Amino acid sequence: MRFPPRRPRPFGGSVLTRNAFAYLNARVRSRRSQMVPESFFQQALGRPFPEFIRLLSETVYGADLLGDTLDDVDRAVSNHLARTVGDLPTLVSGELRELVSLPLLRADLINLKAILRGKQSGKAPEEIKAGLVGGTLKEPILNAMLQAPDVASMAQVLQVPGHPLAKALRNALIGNPEPLALEVALDREFFAATFKKAKKLRQNFIASFYALEADVTNLSTAFKLQALGAANLNLDNYFVPGGKHLSRAVFGRVAAGDLAALEALNGTPLAPVVGVRTLGDLERISRRVLLAKASTGATDSLGGGLVLDYIQKKLWEGARIRLLARRAYYNLPADAVAKEVA
Repeated sequence: MRFPPRRPRPFGGSVLTRNAFAYLNARVRSRRSQMVPESFFQQALGRPFPEFIRLLSETVYGADLLGDTLDDVDRAVSNHLARTVGDLPTLVSGELRELVSLPLLRADLINLKAILRGKQSGKAPEEIKAGLVGGTLKEPILNAMLQAPDVASMAQVLQVPGHPLAKALRNALIGNPEPLALEVALDREFFAATFKKAKKLRQNFIASFYALEADVTNLSTAFKLQALGAANLNLDNYFVPGGKHLSRAVFGRVAAGDLAALEALNGTPLAPVVGVRTLGDLERISRRVLLAKASTGATDSLGGGLVLDYIQKKLWEGARIRLLARRAYYNLPADAVAKEVA
């Protein structure tokens, strides 16, 4: 009697083994070699939309590009990322799967906050969608969230795939907080869970990356509080614990408008932001800082650093393609997005 061939079992388990990481990282190295070259972004920056479509079709996204509309580009990016990034947790099991899922859940949180922010400012769903970065959520779920009439409805949409952020969003809604407080509440839940997992799995590099991202998140919040006027607010409610370089005291000074306090970050990985004066510049420079931090994990052959670096770069790759597509589609000057895609 002949039995069907057995499917390979995902690596993982209660202990993060060398074999599991070796298998996963070998797959990731193969995928890294197929990333879109920087020359594509330079060539595509000033091209008209039909020419942009042609250039994109010649990249690894071409297999998923089934038409020549803006929606076709969005679907190609979503489908490609689902196949090359979103499937990574399925290659492993147990605690290693939890570890690999962290950057994807972070991307989901970034998307959730972008949708909340876009709705608050009255942006059209298509405009909000242009800034989304990938993650685990499928396009129908994202579209339903974009069309949801309120935050409670968004939480209900997230409940359908059983997403862990659904509970975080419901908890954050308690007390009907104002928009920025709601975002900070979501950040607190995410980072608290992330630091707990990284400590449990003894992944020091992963913990250090998210500690830096917590610092970046606090910096962004401080700039927003400055614009809102922070004099009458309890700043403790807006500070996310877990960072290593931005103290609560410096956070408070920046939130109050004292940007000279940023000089305290000299000598830290956040030194490049010391001279920034606008939220837009802060976000652009912070993104470079985080990508640079992630890249230092690429040599972590028996840990989660290589996977983290790959996921960060692929999500940024997809976001850049979406931005370039919209620049070309709406015939905007190249300068309109040059800083964002550099």
